[in-house]
Amino acid sequence: MPAKSQLSLRLLQATVATLALVPISAGLLGVLRGPAFLGLDAPPPTDLDSHLRFLSGVFLALGLAWWSCIPAIETKTARFRLLACATVVGGLARLASLGLLGAPSAGHMAGLFMELVVVPLLVFWQARLARRPTP
Repeated sequence: MPAKSQLSLRLLQATVATLALVPISAGLLGVLRGPAFLGLDAPPPTDLDSHLRFLSGVFLALGLAWWSCIPAIETKTARFRLLACATVVGGLARLASLGLLGAPSAGHMAGLFMELVVVPLLVFWQARLARRPTP
């Protein structure tokens, strides 16, 4: 692989490794702290707590699955696209909330940007690397 392609590959791996820290850390905090992770002081209804912790576990697993793409990332196109699809669908759900209830906190707006803008760009980047011939 030419040096430029190797650099692009390493940059993609580093980018995915760094960005996956967001769902991993948010998921882990949501599992451990429940709605208190979001700064909610009042105890939530039990079903809301249960649902938020379940979704936090899914979010944690999604981040770990993104990490599983890092080794040989150029060969993991199907997995990469499946994870991207799951992330974008979550972003579309977040976008629906924005439309129905208004803007969430800055952190959630950053998540929305990552889900609907950054992740699709990562898919194009990974696809470009996957198309390159291997030595």
